[in-house]
Amino acid sequence: MTLDNSQTPPKHFLSLLDLNEQEATRLITRATALKQQRQRGEHYRPLIGYTLAMVFEKSSTRTRVSFETGMSQLGGTALFLSPRDTQLGRGEPIEDSARVLSRMVDIVMIRTFEHETLTRFADHSRVPVINGLTDRFHPCQLLADMQTYVEHRGPIRGRRVAFVGDGNNMCHSYINAARLFGFELRIACPTGFEPEPEILAAGADHCTLLHDPTEAVEHADLVVTDVWASMGQESEEAQRKAVFADFSVTSAIMARARPNALFMHCLPAHRGEEVSADVIDGPQSVVWDEAENRLHAQKALLEWLLLDRQSGSTPAP
Repeated sequence: MTLDNSQTPPKHFLSLLDLNEQEATRLITRATALKQQRQRGEHYRPLIGYTLAMVFEKSSTRTRVSFETGMSQLGGTALFLSPRDTQLGRGEPIEDSARVLSRMVDIVMIRTFEHETLTRFADHSRVPVINGLTDRFHPCQLLADMQTYVEHRGPIRGRRVAFVGDGNNMCHSYINAARLFGFELRIACPTGFEPEPEILAAGADHCTLLHDPTEAVEHADLVVTDVWASMGQESEEAQRKAVFADFSVTSAIMARARPNALFMHCLPAHRGEEVSADVIDGPQSVVWDEAENRLHAQKALLEWLLLDRQSGSTPAP
């Protein structure tokens, strides 16, 4: 890592596995406490004077609003850098961008395509770097998902989770979550759309790969899906619709899960494709709580990385 000898290497959040179970559990507990504090109308502003740079090569409504609002609520400032404002690895080497930006701000969130872009930036950053999404992982979403499950049903350890759809960054992050939190993950995806073999192999003790959504969802406590064609895959959309046609989470699929099973989707959703309207808008769906919890989980993450990343304790408001 290219740092001054006097500079302590920063703590990054590039995947869920950058946390241990105790740290992850503490963050989720803290996120709920911050959420309740906000609902009571109390203001907590420990990040006055701190600046977050948000680097977007992939656009997103939820990621921008949740990070920008979260930083504002904590008293700090968030800078939005669009693809026109920074071109990582194109107009300037990634390493140079990291060296310069991390001398001006206190923390960086990057939402990009290749995971290597993120890791190269982090290797040369003097400040913490957060993965706002890459083609490989989406760890901030998983913090929100785990917070949502815990708020509705309690600890997820020992539960059964079904992920139905593409073996994409969300699937990879659920594999990591199964390893971190100790739940059983059953993955249902079409042949040829499996998660990356090395990620699946690392989670083999907790994960089962299937190609039948009905089998995967059997007795599940939580059912999760995602869009069939992510950003950057628009040219494959028609082909994917045909391949994934039998992998829609419908009320018939949900009926195979436990009666009190929850449904989650990271959004945006396409009703009538990966999920039916009666499921996402039905009583088992917690997608709106899940979306809101991006704000609270990321506030807890920002607080921890900026104020308490070395001691591991959680400051009280």
